[in-house]
Amino acid sequence: MNRIVIGRYIPGNSFLYRMDPRTKLIAMILLMVGVFLIQSFLHMFVALALVTLILVFGRLSVKRVYLGLRPLVFLLMFTFLFQVLFNRQGELLYSLALHYTILNLSLAFMVVLLWGFTKRFIRFRLLYFLGAVVGIFALLHSISFGVVLGEGTFAVYEQGLSTAFFIMVRLIIIITLSTILTITTKPTDLNLGLESILRPLRVLRINAEEIAMIIAISLRYIPTLLEEANKIMLAQASRGVDFQEGKLKDKVIQVVSLLVPMFIISFQRSDDLANAMEARSFVPGQERTRLHILRWSKLDTVALACTSLALAGVVLLRVVGW
Repeated sequence: MNRIVIGRYIPGNSFLYRMDPRTKLIAMILLMVGVFLIQSFLHMFVALALVTLILVFGRLSVKRVYLGLRPLVFLLMFTFLFQVLFNRQGELLYSLALHYTILNLSLAFMVVLLWGFTKRFIRFRLLYFLGAVVGIFALLHSISFGVVLGEGTFAVYEQGLSTAFFIMVRLIIIITLSTILTITTKPTDLNLGLESILRPLRVLRINAEEIAMIIAISLRYIPTLLEEANKIMLAQASRGVDFQEGKLKDKVIQVVSLLVPMFIISFQRSDDLANAMEARSFVPGQERTRLHILRWSKLDTVALACTSLALAGVVLLRVVGW
């Protein structure tokens, strides 16, 4: 749980910490829009390199930030494989004939069982999983004798591969940008920045302060609830509960045993937070004074100008067609 960086503020003294939270919010939105407008592999690599440079010059641990992406690895891999397998547009890049026989299907099932029983002893589980998948495809391709139940083809098309790449890299860049925002911005400053940006919504009679507070509180309690979940899992593991092994029925019971105390802890945290806000005379919708006042500096002007120029450059490249 110490590797979790989503929603966690890490103290520092780089230029990212000195920037106004409004600048960071606007810059993040502009950069995300620019990432979605990119259509070239080269430009996507450049965008990923720029985000990495922001981490380096911002004195943030690149390794720690990208380790925070580990909970999303299977989502990224699923998205990548889904596009590669089912997107059949463009030029055919690779084709592999598959034969479904009783023998190779039995061997593939044994590979799945072997992976399920041995994965907890392997350190690099992702590579182990990819190796098991490659092994299954190799069995289905190489073994063709015996009773053939059916045949198929594993094909990789140009459009499917490029779309999978763009979706995966875009998700990585977007998650990294949002992580940079939460790492370098205190929850109170983030709340003030959101209130200031959402203030024009008052014209539509929308309470921007409540929306900003809901978002800030949600981000603040993500690492807290994850730490509580880790404590509960360790406590149950000390009593013999194994969340990795067991039948499907046992796993459902284990998940329920985890969710029930999590709901209780969440309600207790909410009650404590409500009492703390009431003790500080917080009344939703009423004007109140500020201890911290946001101040715009030259650094914010330069950062916002650079971000705007980057977005303008991406739009120009999109229009020109490069």
